[in-house]
Amino acid sequence: MPKLKTSAAEMVAAARARVEEIETADAIGMVGKTDVVFVDLRDPRERERSGFIPGSFHCPRGMLEFWVDPESPYHKEIFGEDKRFVFHCASGWRSALSVATLQDMGFKAAHLKEGFSTWAAQGGPVAFPEQKD
Repeated sequence: MPKLKTSAAEMVAAARARVEEIETADAIGMVGKTDVVFVDLRDPRERERSGFIPGSFHCPRGMLEFWVDPESPYHKEIFGEDKRFVFHCASGWRSALSVATLQDMGFKAAHLKEGFSTWAAQGGPVAFPEQKD
C-alpha cells in the first residue's frame, strides 16, 4: 500500500489544535443544563454496549454534516437551536474530526476531549437503552 499523505493520527492532532476541547470533569458538570446538548457520534452498538450520557442526542457520524446543514433534506431541528453543542465519541478522535468539519461549515461546537472512555470512571451518569423483548 502506498504511504498516505496524511495519517489519521495527524488529522486528529490538527483538528484538536483548532477546536474547543472539554475535559470530562467539566462536561459532567454540564449534564442537565438546558442550554447544553451532548451529541453522541458513536455507532448504536457502542451505545448499547457501554451506555450513553442521559439526555444526549444520537447522531451517527455518517449523517452529521447532513443533519446539521439547514439546507439539507436530512436536517434535524435540534441543530437549529441556540444551544451549546458538545460532541463525543468513544475516545475523542471522531469527535475532534467532526467538530473541525463543523467549524469549517460555520457551526459552533466543542467536543469531549477523552470521549466517553473516561466518563463513567469520573462519575458521569450513564444510561442504557431499554431492552427489547
